Amino acid sequence: MVAIIYLILAYWAVGKTIYANRILIGTGKAIFAQKMAVALLIGWLLIPVAILKLIFGRH
Repeated sequence: MVAIIYLILAYWAVGKTIYANRILIGTGKAIFAQKMAVALLIGWLLIPVAILKLIFGRH
């Protein structure tokens, strides 16, 4: 259960930090797989950054 919550938060954080304001070209599955791989690898680092961006208004 904790792993599922981590994956959801990490996937959200990847979208808010690394892929913010970027246009992604590719199929839906390829983009999802790329973002999920990044979320698995560095989600632990991106979750706090995304939360801070949310709190301090840097969308």
